[in-house]
Amino acid sequence: GISSLLLSSKALEELLEKHSDLIKIARTFMTNLYRFVAGSGFIVLLSDERGFIMETMGDNDILANAEKLNLIKGASWAEEVAGTNGLGTALAIKKPVQVSGYEHYCKQTQVWTCSAAPIYEENTVIGALQMSGPSSKTHLHTLGMIVASVEAIEYEMRVDKQNSALILLNNHLNNIFLTVSDGVIVVNKKGKINKINPVVEKFIKTTDQKIRGSEIDTLIDKEPVIDKMLHQGESYSDTEVTVTAGARTERFLSSGKPIKDEQGEVTGGVIFLKPINRIKKLVNRFSGAHATFHFEDILGNSPRIKEAVYIASRAAESNSSVLLSGESGTGKEVFAQAIHNKSPRRNGPFVAVNCGAIPRDLIASELFGYEEGAFTGAQRGGRTGKFELASGGTLFLDEIGDMPLEQQVALLRVLQNKQITRIGGSKVIVVDVRIICASNHDLQSEVEKGNFRQDLYFRLNVISVKLPPLRERQDDIPLLFDYFLEETSQKLGIKINFVDPAVINHLQQYNWPGNIRELQNVIERMINLATEGIIGLAQIPKEIIIPPANLHPEKEQLPISGGDSKRIKKILAEKERQEIISTLLKNKGNISQTARDLDVSRPTIYRKMRKFKITL
Repeated sequence: GISSLLLSSKALEELLEKHSDLIKIARTFMTNLYRFVAGSGFIVLLSDERGFIMETMGDNDILANAEKLNLIKGASWAEEVAGTNGLGTALAIKKPVQVSGYEHYCKQTQVWTCSAAPIYEENTVIGALQMSGPSSKTHLHTLGMIVASVEAIEYEMRVDKQNSALILLNNHLNNIFLTVSDGVIVVNKKGKINKINPVVEKFIKTTDQKIRGSEIDTLIDKEPVIDKMLHQGESYSDTEVTVTAGARTERFLSSGKPIKDEQGEVTGGVIFLKPINRIKKLVNRFSGAHATFHFEDILGNSPRIKEAVYIASRAAESNSSVLLSGESGTGKEVFAQAIHNKSPRRNGPFVAVNCGAIPRDLIASELFGYEEGAFTGAQRGGRTGKFELASGGTLFLDEIGDMPLEQQVALLRVLQNKQITRIGGSKVIVVDVRIICASNHDLQSEVEKGNFRQDLYFRLNVISVKLPPLRERQDDIPLLFDYFLEETSQKLGIKINFVDPAVINHLQQYNWPGNIRELQNVIERMINLATEGIIGLAQIPKEIIIPPANLHPEKEQLPISGGDSKRIKKILAEKERQEIISTLLKNKGNISQTARDLDVSRPTIYRKMRKFKITL
């Protein structure tokens, strides 16, 4: 008999599609084999791993004869279907084999000799190749030709797979190269540019094709780290470089990695460039260098605060310098942030510097930055100063009156020229910064004393905003109290159910030397000391009821009049009453526990309850 198992046309189509890569590669070697035996009655066959024929090649008359034997595409010649035969047996024993004459199971093929070998891919049989012809014409080398062809097919399959992987990898790398947000430059060992990505193209305003072959030094100012990378194979990272394109220059943060061959020899390098301006924006975003307050966040209805808000909001529309003056705790930074957030620079950074908190010998490096090695202990790679970080936005100089005179000269020069030079450096860096200053000193008086430069004062005091102390806007205290009470109680997770109206009265009578900051702290303290969610006179700090003399050393202390003495006694009595009530409520009327909490005896509690008419 002959093979009777034949695939349907659809199944054959799917088979050929599945093994299209194998068929494509094998067809070349089948053609070469056929050239050797053309016209001699031989046929070359390719099957899949199951023995289904996928490709045939031979003389027309031989192919016609083979069709009668079912040696056609889609027919199975597996051993279990057609018995002993070249293809089927080679697949069964997974070795090359030659089946001749009567060794065939099928009578019709016993006049042939079939030489076949399995095709492997990664130790797995994926098909078989066979050459069949008249037994009388079969040469001993026929099987050797088949084995050699199979080995060539297997090699080409490996190469094709590797090439496909390389193409895929190359496409992937090329996509990364084209879409990465950093600039990328590939150079050869001599420092000539091989390729640049679109980020670099955009900056230098030329194409990859036009700049190829140019020296890297024509694009990046000569840097020792690049020479070391190309000649010594040393990688580098986070080094500032200057990129020049025509008349334009820009600072980039650069990293580089050498390209080496299999012997470890340097053949070139890859240079990565990050625009420093973009890094500054990221640093500012994640380091808190942004403004959160707006004019809507400034609470108050008093004429003084409304006037300050009006002037500040008008100042926001300008690019002129602003001087905020007022006592500590009046909200100068809140005003500075609000001005920034309403200004055209709102999308830029807001960088705050407290000039009074920086040591005299470090303020220059803090403001202007420094290069690596500028002084002992300087950070490796140098450091970017606040002026550079604030470029494109606002620099808030708090406590400007505490800046040393020698640094005032440097600040004035920057304000005039819009340029800085880092300490230990020589490159001039252009900065675009709007200055807002704040001081709790009278700067005009400091000028007269010789502590502050007059020319700098005039440069900074273009628009003056004076913030009133809290004691001059006591009508705003109820509004501020409600706001801070809600905000702070939520933050602490403490629910406040009731506030004695007398509390607000006492807060309005206090002088508030620490202004809004002190009010905020007092409210937080009262929330923490509240009993059963109640804030009463017992929670008010004693220094607010009777301010100690040392809180106001600048003010002459007047003797307490008889009327004031009675008022204070009344306040203290009410405070004591509230404290007893709060403690009783907390202890659910337990006299013994209340006495222990207040550190008094039980009879004292009963006596105080009678005195203050407290009933359970």
